Amino acid sequence: MSNYFKRVLFTEFSKKLLPEKVLLLLGARRVGKTKLIKDFIKEHPQNVYLQLNGEDIMDSDLLKERSVTNYQRLLSGIDVLVIDEAQHIPDIGLILKLIVDSIEGIKVIATGSSMFDLVNNLGEPLVGRKNTLYLFPLAQKEFAEFEDYKETSQHLEQRLLFGGYPELEQYSDWKEKEDYIYEIINSYLLKDILIFDGIKNSDKIYNLLRLIAFQIGKEVSLQELGNQLQLSKNTVERYLTLLTKVFVIFKVEGFSKNLRKEITKTSRWYFYDNGIRNALISNFKRLTERNDTGDLWENYLASERVKKQHYNKIKARNFFWRTYDQQELDWLEETGEDLSGFEFKWSTTKVSKIPVAFSKAYPEASFEVITKNNYLDFIT
Repeated sequence: MSNYFKRVLFTEFSKKLLPEKVLLLLGARRVGKTKLIKDFIKEHPQNVYLQLNGEDIMDSDLLKERSVTNYQRLLSGIDVLVIDEAQHIPDIGLILKLIVDSIEGIKVIATGSSMFDLVNNLGEPLVGRKNTLYLFPLAQKEFAEFEDYKETSQHLEQRLLFGGYPELEQYSDWKEKEDYIYEIINSYLLKDILIFDGIKNSDKIYNLLRLIAFQIGKEVSLQELGNQLQLSKNTVERYLTLLTKVFVIFKVEGFSKNLRKEITKTSRWYFYDNGIRNALISNFKRLTERNDTGDLWENYLASERVKKQHYNKIKARNFFWRTYDQQELDWLEETGEDLSGFEFKWSTTKVSKIPVAFSKAYPEASFEVITKNNYLDFIT
């Protein structure tokens, strides 16, 4: 299964690693950031590397003294500095700025599993000095390099149930796959939130995620969530923001330009990985035994589309569209002046037509129904 780990981002990663620049690699824990770097090091053995881990106190202490003399001593003879989980190092932005400004020819890789202090602290100090790449769980675009259409069809149910965390590929037994995802939930999922924000009661966040998991493809009311969790609306909003910053969920807002009846004040939320969603609700039953296959299908297509947009550099803004009289589209993309509407259907027998109100309001927009018959064109 080692072939699976030659990630689609690998070539871009190599191009973006430049002298006197920081290459920032962001993504959830366990999606393969460290493995990607190890593969890069194997393919470029001519470089001399120094690898540090931001979670290691001794490693962090090596960078604490913010002086040119310290960094010249530390990086003497080093071509590439690698800092894993860099968000744990205080003042990391100022540290990296001093390093790339004062060490001639140095290349720096910094990885992070959250966008808390890392992006905030890197933003201003590293203007013009960094490139940023995002790594996600394995995309169908990556699986397609190693499986034919028949194999992809056979694996679709597993993708809907277990998602795409790379290490899942070493387990053939479905129970082992379940255990692995539960381990991610228990050990890694909220680790950065709890460290960063000092949240002592993680149960509330898990319960919030479970509520979101049961509302895939539906508008989510922050007030309603707050009432159910006995939290204020502002606290719910803060938790959701934190969860986006550790790459667990992402938000899609309502689209409106031409109609007063269009819904825009609520949002829909999706998980970056189907397996995480299913683990949160403790349901890995086969598709034939479930009543939420449509939700799994919608989440899978939404997350895979986002991966495709990132990896293919498609500059699109994603929305859903719905009116107060219940006309709706699952997915809407605005690319420049182009508008494309999509409806996601697991069943290939049900006929879907473009909503009348949408076609009248946006006659120039395209429309397509995404089913099992054509979904690969949508996500790869």
